[in-house]
Parts: sequence; C-alpha cells; structure tokens
Amino acid sequence: MTDKNASFALGNETLSFPIKDGSIGPSVIDISKLYGASKMFTYDPGFTSTASCESKITYIDGDEGVLLYRGYPIEQLAEHTDFLETCYLLLYGELPTADEKEDFVGRVTRHTMVHEQMNRFYSGFRRDAHPMAVMVGTVGALSAFYHDSLDITDPFQRMVASIRMIAKMPTIAAMAYKYSIGQPFIYPKNDLDYSSNFLRMCFAIPCEEYVVNPILSRALDRIFILHADHEQNASTSTVRLAGSSGANPFACIAAGIACLWGPAHGGANEAALDMLTEIGTPDRIPHYVARAKDKNDPFRLMGFGHRVYKNYDPRAKIMQQTCHDVLKIVGNPDDPLLQVAIELERIALHDEYFIEKKLYPNIDFYSGITLKAMGFPTSMFTVLFAVARTVGWIAQWKEMIEDPSQKIGRPRQLYTGAVRRDVTAVADRG
Repeated sequence: MTDKNASFALGNETLSFPIKDGSIGPSVIDISKLYGASKMFTYDPGFTSTASCESKITYIDGDEGVLLYRGYPIEQLAEHTDFLETCYLLLYGELPTADEKEDFVGRVTRHTMVHEQMNRFYSGFRRDAHPMAVMVGTVGALSAFYHDSLDITDPFQRMVASIRMIAKMPTIAAMAYKYSIGQPFIYPKNDLDYSSNFLRMCFAIPCEEYVVNPILSRALDRIFILHADHEQNASTSTVRLAGSSGANPFACIAAGIACLWGPAHGGANEAALDMLTEIGTPDRIPHYVARAKDKNDPFRLMGFGHRVYKNYDPRAKIMQQTCHDVLKIVGNPDDPLLQVAIELERIALHDEYFIEKKLYPNIDFYSGITLKAMGFPTSMFTVLFAVARTVGWIAQWKEMIEDPSQKIGRPRQLYTGAVRRDVTAVADRG
C-alpha cells in the first residue's frame, strides 16, 4: 500500500482519495467514499476500469500477454503440473508437496460419485436439452442433497463444499453428455487420474473395455489447467456477487455456469467452431476475411483477439501445441473444417491487418478444434470449460467469504428514465 492520494476538482471543491498499490499491476484509486463526499457515482459500463475486490489468486497483464496463478506463469504450470496440483495451488496458495498432493487427490477422489437420486433429475430433461441447461439445474440442485456443507461461516464446511464441487463436476458433466446421446451413465473409477476418469465417463460403454489414450488425457488436463481461473471475468464476478449475499456455494457455482453459457464468454469456443463450419471449405476463406475487414459488415471472426490480451494470449501458445499433438493421433487431415482452421491460422499469423489489429488466434480457436478432434460435440465445449473453471470459482468464492472487507455487491446506476409523475385514472389516460 502507499500514502499517495489522487485529487480532482469538483466545482469549487477538491476531493482527495487514497491510492492503493498491488504487488504487481496497476494501482487503484479507492473511491469507496466518493458518494458520501460528492453525492455522485462513477460511470463505468462493464466495470472495465473498476477493481471490484482485492485478490491474491490470478494476475493478468494483457499488454504483455502474461497470466499468473498465485505468481506462477501459466506456461510452467501447464508444462510441469497436473490439474489437481493446480487446483491445490488456487485453493491454498502454494503448490503441494508430494504428501499434500497425495492427501488432496485422495480427498477429491472420495467425492467423485453423486447421490444416486440425482440420476432422476436427468430424466426430467428433454434428450435434446443443451448440456449447459442441464448443468445449471443439476449443480444448483446439489444444495438439496448435501446439507452438511452449506454453512458458509464454517471453514470446515467451506472446505468440504469446495472438494465436492471439484470432484463431482466431471461426473455431473459426463452424465449430461451421456443423457444427451441416450447412453447409460458410467460411474467414476477412482484408480484413474482426474482427466482420464472424465474421458472414461464420457466415452466408455458398459459392454466394452475402455482404455484411455494418455495423449488425449494429458491434452484434456492441460485444457483444464488453462481454463482454471482468469481473474475477475464475467462468470467469476457473478459467483462473487452471488456469494456476497450469503448464498450457498452450490447456488453460487450454478450462477457462474449460467453466466459462462453466454457466447461472448464460455461459449466462444463453440462459436468459433460454428464459424469454421459456416465457412465450410478453404476456398471460401477470402470471402469471410474480406467481410471481417469491412467495418460495415456485422460479421466477425470468432476465436481471434481477446478483450484483455492486447498481445498474444499466453494460453493460446500452449493450446496451439496441444491442439497439434491431438490432431496427430486422431485428426483427419482431409477434414474440411480442419483445413479451414489451419488456413485461417496461417492468415491470422501473417496478414498485416490481423497483425496490426492484434487479432491473433486465441485459446477458444484452438480449444474448439481440439475438443472436436477428441470426440466432443460442440454443445459440450462450454460444459468442459465449466468443469475446469469450477476450481477458480471456488477459490475466488472462498477468498471473498474470508475477506473481512467483503460487502454485499450493490452496483449503482445512471438513471435516465421518466422523472416523478402521478397516476391518473384509467378513463383519463388518453
């Protein structure tokens, strides 16, 4: 922190507010007392210049293309850790020792099953329901089954709820997928690692043995690491806002899933793949690139550029290599969609327009192609995002609950509606 202040003139009066410094990144002006001093609010649509909280979990430098989890670069975590190690880091602040990892993995593994009565929830949905609709309903319903971890004032119950969410989310997601394709649910197998277990629950069938491909398992593990947290994005802010009211953790995560469903957020990789499908074949690319460059054309290339990263998305570099690793073993080189993706990638990395505008392929571009090659339908892409992001949501929720300065979220507004007026009798309204 610092003793510096920021001052500005308001009429004949000068107002002064403290400046707070973080460990790295931009400083902030603490305007919490602005309304009391001036009877005015700030106006910041999308909160793009507003720090809503203090956090020690994730740091992003969009200009330099940096993403840190608890200070560790995402590149190093993706290379040298697995997803549950990253989960431990996000939850507890440090990477686990060998003994701590064994204990943590054991605790997660013991909670992978869901209550048997939850199977009936799925039969209440139409078979063609979007899996994210199923996820919102079933995750919210967990609070109806696990009453012993709803007291947010009890640190032990918060811990149990956190472990349950991380453990059960893959099972719930796999059940949503199996239900959508009319196959029986596959129970978790606790001798498998986190990502291998999820692949088996999605793609195994009771009448055959299923052997998990280690390259695909490692690729999915990396995808989970890359998506585990991303600072105060829309869904994380939703989880924090819901949690600020004292809502139980399962309800808060369900709120995050609902927000993540939006095509501008978690649905971006699905939208990117839909765009590749719309383009269809490589010979149609010039037409769509020309449309993307036309300011008067509403068409936008999905999966390029990023709201935060003004440089190359550091996650995209890792995802690019992971994508190519997967395509080597399961990709069909003659697949027109894959050919479109490769050509679009080449153009984006060499075309002056894309370079000048910093429209590099982002993580959504590569993850969509990778997940399709692994056998997931596009409707499951955002579901997998939710599985990965659950630990980030939980870590952020836990941090917020334990923050003594935490208050219930209450954004203000600039009212532009009708001024006060009186009601007249219906017969006199003309």
